Amino acid sequence: MQGSSRGALAASQQALEAALRDGADGTVLGDELFAVDAALESSAALRRAVADPSRDGTAKAALADRLFGARVGAAALKVVSTIVQQRWASERDLTDTVESLAVQAVLAVAERGGRADRVEDELFRFERLVAATPQLRDVLTDRTVPGAAKAEVVATLLDAKAAPETLRLARQAVLAPRGRRFSAVVEEYLDIASTRRAQLTATVTSAVDLDPQQRDRMAAALGSIYGRTIHLNTVVDASVIGGIRVQIGDEVVDGTVLRKLDSARRHMGA
Repeated sequence: MQGSSRGALAASQQALEAALRDGADGTVLGDELFAVDAALESSAALRRAVADPSRDGTAKAALADRLFGARVGAAALKVVSTIVQQRWASERDLTDTVESLAVQAVLAVAERGGRADRVEDELFRFERLVAATPQLRDVLTDRTVPGAAKAEVVATLLDAKAAPETLRLARQAVLAPRGRRFSAVVEEYLDIASTRRAQLTATVTSAVDLDPQQRDRMAAALGSIYGRTIHLNTVVDASVIGGIRVQIGDEVVDGTVLRKLDSARRHMGA
């Protein structure tokens, strides 16, 4: 985000944290913020009205109260009121923020229940499953498939097998992608989780799965390099043969045997 949106985001974030500190139910708050985001996404006129920087903030808060006061609880309404009173550089920045705060409200429940790492792992693995299963991917991303049918598929795959927050966020990613690919939505949710917990996420690809001790050593080693807590997402790919590939953001360290063989072939062919 640029310009005025940065300050608007900070104020909105503070409003969410205040609501959570005051005892708001994160599950309910997240659902209600997702509902507000859906309403904004469905109406260009409404988005323009609440994001218009030339319009008085108090008037925009009054509009939000009229539209959402009977549909959401006091905590969600207070957060939404704070959001719409800010000066946003674009309508998209405002709606992105509503979605981000909804995701964070759900994640806050997982944090309090000691399930934060589990939720990140499960979301990552669910995205990998969808990406690796064309038939499943087609069903979940086809706009002609009813939302109820998609939600049922997600529930069948995750209900009683994953944390409730994982199921909630996976269903949201499928039902309300907001014009993005499913994989991009999940990646954004995982980025939100990492930012919220002031940590970096490393995707580690290896030929065989890492055991818990190896994961801990890898996370500790990377943490000492980057000076941040590291959350590991592990991918097993037999094609790498041996070694590991580590990606943190745009930075990639590829120490796999496959990479070395490819490099040797290129050298010999030069």
